[in-house]
This record gives sequence, C-alpha cells and structure tokens, in this order.
Amino acid sequence: MTDTANARWTALLVICAGVVGALATWFSATAIIPELQKDWALSPTQSAWMTNAVQLGFVVGALGSSLVNIPDIVRMNRLMAASALVAALANAVLLVEPGPSTAIAMRFVTGVALAGVYPPALKIMATWFLKGRGLALGILIGALTLGSSMPYLFRALSGGVDWQSVVIATSLATGAAAVFFAVALREGPHAFARATFNPRQFLAVFTNRPLFLANLGYFGHMWELYAMWAWFLAFAAAAEAGLVDFPFGNASMLTFIVVASGAVGGVLGGVLSDRIGRCYTTALMMAGSGASAILIGFVFDGPAWALALVAIFWGITIVGDSAQFSAAVTELADQRFVGTALALQLGIGFALTVVTIWITPLFAEWIGGWRWAFLLLVPGPVIGAVAMLRLRRLPEASKLAGGAG
Repeated sequence: MTDTANARWTALLVICAGVVGALATWFSATAIIPELQKDWALSPTQSAWMTNAVQLGFVVGALGSSLVNIPDIVRMNRLMAASALVAALANAVLLVEPGPSTAIAMRFVTGVALAGVYPPALKIMATWFLKGRGLALGILIGALTLGSSMPYLFRALSGGVDWQSVVIATSLATGAAAVFFAVALREGPHAFARATFNPRQFLAVFTNRPLFLANLGYFGHMWELYAMWAWFLAFAAAAEAGLVDFPFGNASMLTFIVVASGAVGGVLGGVLSDRIGRCYTTALMMAGSGASAILIGFVFDGPAWALALVAIFWGITIVGDSAQFSAAVTELADQRFVGTALALQLGIGFALTVVTIWITPLFAEWIGGWRWAFLLLVPGPVIGAVAMLRLRRLPEASKLAGGAG
C-alpha cells in the first residue's frame, strides 16, 4: 500500500472516530425518554419533540449553511470542531433540568450544530477519496450509525436509572470529538465542487425522472429509518415486560445492538453496490427492512432468539442502502448542481422523519400498544424499492456505480 493510500485510510479513520463521538448527542434525549417522562411529566407530543427538534434543527442547519456557503468560507475541520462543541454544550443544558420547552429548544440547537458536522464530514472525506469513494461513504455512514447508537449503550450501562449519566457521557463524547476535529483532521489533496444551494434548481429534483426516482427511494428509506431508531427502545421495553428471558439482558442493550448493527449494513451496502449496482442493492435492503418491520410484531412475545434475530437483521438492512442514495444523486444530477441536489435530498428526507417520529407513538396508542406499531413504516421501503427498480430500467441507470446500475 502506498503512502498516499495509507494517508487516505488514516484520514477516514480520523473522520469516522470523530463522527462517532459527535453523533452521540443525536439520540441522547431519546434514549432517556422513559425517565424524562416520569421526572418531567412529558406528554406523548413533548416526548416526540425531544427527538423531532433535532431533526428539524438538522434540516435548518444543513439548508441554511448551504445557502450562505459556510462550508466554503470556513475551513471544514474548524467548522466541524466548533459545531461539535456547540452540540456538546446544548446537550449538557439538559443537566440543569430546564423544563420541556427549553429542553426542546436546546435539542433544536443540537440538530443545527450537528448539521455542521455530518455534511462537512462527507465533503472532507471526498477530498481524500477519488477511488473507493462508495466504500468510504458506506464506512462513514456506519460511523454515523454507531455514534447514534451510543446513548442507548450508555443508558444500558447505567442501568436505565440515572439519566444524567447518559447526558454527561454523550456531552463528553461530543466534546472530545470537537478536540479531535480541531487537532487531528485536515483536508485531503483532491479538490471538490462547491456545494451551493441554488433555489432555481429545486424543480429538477421533481422534473428529472431518474433523479426523482433516486430521491423517492431515499424518501421511502427516511420514512422508516429515524422513526425505527427513535422508538425501538419503547417497542423493546414493551416486549421486555412480557418476556422472562430477554435478548442481551434488557431493552436498552438490545436497542444499542440493533442500532449499532447498522454500521455493518453501511459497509455491506457499499460492497454490494459495487458488485450488483445501487438499484438492486437499495431495493434488496428495503425489501429486507420492510419485511422486518412486519415480522418484528410476530416475535414481540418471543422466543427471545427470534426477536433478537429479526431486530438485528432489521438494524442491518435499514441502514445498508443509506449511503447509496446520496451516491446515486451525485451520479445522476447535473454536475454543476450536485451540491444543490444533495442539500434538497437531505432537507426533504429529514423533514419526512419529523412526520414519522411524531405519528408513530400516536399510532401505537391508537392500536393499543407497540406490538404492531411499526407497520406504519412499511409503506416507505415498499415505495422506495419500487422506485429504485424502476430507475434500474432507465437508460440513465448506466451512470450509476460505474455502469453497474
């Protein structure tokens, strides 16, 4: 392996390590919702907004930073370091128990700050990788997934009793990431296109059929992903109440393992997309995740091994296609406006997550419990898989994955 190859994989390791720490604040409040509901008397709507505020903040931060070209003005490692520090501080405000309204506002600030970490991480990764970018992107998505799962691990290790310990641990992890970004991260040797947002290009997302189908696939994926991540702990806790032997000991540890298993899915999706193409890979992953959303209800009351198997398979497949939608957009969009296309895909996709995170617990309450609540998510991967298979039949599919489709 040449020095250049060593340098780029070392840089990817640095980026991923920082992203794992920074993304720990994303679900830090979500992981302790059961405790906050007791201590703060949160309503179901307030509980949902403890997560949804992060989603909305991320949308605002991602689109806003593109509009004013912050990633082009500020050096990316400095932007990522400052953003991670803001996320850590906003997250730590929960420790003073400010009440639901202020806490939700701080979750919004956390989301805005994380928009200064994740999208720039994708861009700085691109400065290191010309070849192998698909796999590198899959690994980076895996790091995002692992970071998102960390609050559930901290909750499991604290016994689900002291919620403050989860907030402290996630704040420290994100603060450490800020230092890591500041001192260890630098841009690579390859320049990349300016990622600017051009409102006039908005209609292209809907009028360019191949691009529309790729985005429709992504929207179906996002309909399912964050609602599952946000509410799997509630599902697992409800299942735990009826099982003597529970997978991995408790609901928090199972949730950590399920969400963290998506890291495997991200890498697997990157490898598969190079072999069988982006369309087949994404359709296959969505078929698996959609089937899991149905099957998980059948194993709600055990046996424990079956619940664990379906849940982990779902955790892998629900993330396995994620990176490939962004990769497809970079290949299908007008190359002058790739940044615009990605910003719109990200913004609309995360806006959809607000809807599903909000309505999933309401749906669970309406049907009388969590056992079949995830059926609400099934239409997302179904629509997404159909869209990607239709894209596979278009001539423009030859632009994907070096001609693999």
